[in-house]
Amino acid sequence: MPPENGFKTALTQGDTLYGFWLALADAYSAEVCAGAGFDWLLIDGEHAPNDVRSTLSQLQAVAPYPSAPVVRPPVGDPVLIKQLLDIGARNLLVPMVETAAQARELVAATRYPPRGIRGVGSALARASGFSRDAEYLKHADEDVCLLLQVESASALAALDDISGVEGVDGVFIGPADLAASFGHLGNPGHPDVQAAIQQAAARIRAAGKAAGILATDEAVARTYLEWGYTFVAVGVDVTLLARVTTQLAARFRE
Repeated sequence: MPPENGFKTALTQGDTLYGFWLALADAYSAEVCAGAGFDWLLIDGEHAPNDVRSTLSQLQAVAPYPSAPVVRPPVGDPVLIKQLLDIGARNLLVPMVETAAQARELVAATRYPPRGIRGVGSALARASGFSRDAEYLKHADEDVCLLLQVESASALAALDDISGVEGVDGVFIGPADLAASFGHLGNPGHPDVQAAIQQAAARIRAAGKAAGILATDEAVARTYLEWGYTFVAVGVDVTLLARVTTQLAARFRE
């Protein structure tokens, strides 16, 4: 039997966990970041050019390190979720969740029958150690950590119901899409958006779930931590690389 999902345990205990976004879609850079000391690393399949094979390569690259990999599929498709679980993704962050009904469908997609609809192919799966874990089917459901993204005004209206769904471990607020939904495209710092973000943290925690968010500005990230967000991504590999290289070139051009 594999070790307990430490990320899920820490999340449910209310520990503060600092994350980092992997959007370069490359196993080598993922391994570089895995040694940095973050609690979790997000392998992005929504806005980065990742597929199942590139996600697998990054899972393998970060496996020897203590940082927990979290995989974000491009959409909450049960077929894709089945594939990601089989290649060993235990922590999923599903984007664009709008209703409690959708949340329940996603919980079912991560559970084997009779609790859910996940297809049984563990004999072929990396998740079961390629059948070397004889008890995999008995503990697989409990090992999954399901995180859902709420990132629109309509989803925010349903936040209490979404957060209350059994089997959901945490809810992640998407500031950029939320701002666009509020009519403030490109301005997540707008007071109305920030007020909604602050209120959302309290509502998620009131439901007994972990509250997560992404902030690439250090001061903003610390504000979100003060508001009660406990799993916070504090940087993105693509934007960090772009910013630092641009600044370096500019200094020499001067």
